[in-house]
Amino acid sequence: MTDGAVASATSTARPRESFLGFDVDLPFGIPAGPLLNERFTTAAFRMGFDLAVYKTVRSRAWGCNPFPNVLAVHPRSADGALTPGSPELDEGVLADTRYDSPISISNSFGVPSRDPDVWQPDMRAAIAAAGPGQLLVPSFQGSRVAGMSTDDYIADHVATARLVCETGARLMEMNTSCPNEGHNRLLCHDPHLVARICEAVKGEIGDRPLMIKLAYIPPTATEPHPWSDRSAGAGAAPAGRGRERYTYAHVVDDAALELMVRETAGRGTVQAIAAINTISARLVDADGNQALPGAGRERSGVCGNAIRHAGLDMVARLAAIRERLGLDFAIVGVGGVVAPADYAAYRAAGADAVMSATGAMWDAHLARRIKVADIR
Repeated sequence: MTDGAVASATSTARPRESFLGFDVDLPFGIPAGPLLNERFTTAAFRMGFDLAVYKTVRSRAWGCNPFPNVLAVHPRSADGALTPGSPELDEGVLADTRYDSPISISNSFGVPSRDPDVWQPDMRAAIAAAGPGQLLVPSFQGSRVAGMSTDDYIADHVATARLVCETGARLMEMNTSCPNEGHNRLLCHDPHLVARICEAVKGEIGDRPLMIKLAYIPPTATEPHPWSDRSAGAGAAPAGRGRERYTYAHVVDDAALELMVRETAGRGTVQAIAAINTISARLVDADGNQALPGAGRERSGVCGNAIRHAGLDMVARLAAIRERLGLDFAIVGVGGVVAPADYAAYRAAGADAVMSATGAMWDAHLARRIKVADIR
């Protein structure tokens, strides 16, 4: 029996579920970021995370931001949540080395990558290490360099997808939720460019399912109800942890997110959408100074407990759009999953699979705890 099979054997009593046509014991895993190479993905499989996303790779070697990259983040709200679009994100959120639970952290690495000569053979080994009921998901993105045209940028995505295919990958995730290098604007804020890239990538990878990772995309218009309203109503989570309201009271217009769905899943070029990545915030120390050293690092993505409400909100809205348009695509819920009840809340919101980065980093037994709780 392989090491991966040993891990999978812990849940053989569970009926397997289907994710993008692949059987998985539990549609729960770790998203792109923490799993740096085959050693990390295999360790995740052994700990019962049946979906393991291999850290985002590029068509060329790419450097990492200077140390430190991770700091504890402390939003002002009583429940530690950050609200997209709130003044706090620009005024400054405290970041330090006091790692309290439930945990929220900065994510300031800059999407580094090894050279393909290094990551391709390692990715092949990672794919082979998955046991029955487990799935390795490679993540990739294009890279902007000086003088690159839009067509060149699209071509770099296609070239990187081709390199991933050469490892034997059966599906892949494309990261559209990190800044285009040297720009504050995220790729996923340009749905028409995302559509062009997805069409080109899909033409390269063929029948392999393509998943795209999105940042938080706010509703175009809502009725004036504060996010902090925890009253019961549409979009409320199941009883227990996570019962807080996680959707806007009334979304009047969700045109921006719907356009992204129409341009990708609606065209058949994308088979799954993962959301969300992080929420960008200005991070400051106790004296109000820039918390992360170095030029261009005044802001950082925040992940962990602070973004759970935003992640659940995004998933619920994606599910509503999917139903309204009559489309068939999978939704992967990501953001702030630090306890088994958070997994349940994402599934209730409409997620077909759920992933945890920060929560899994602080609790390596999280997947096993979800399986013991028998949450489906």
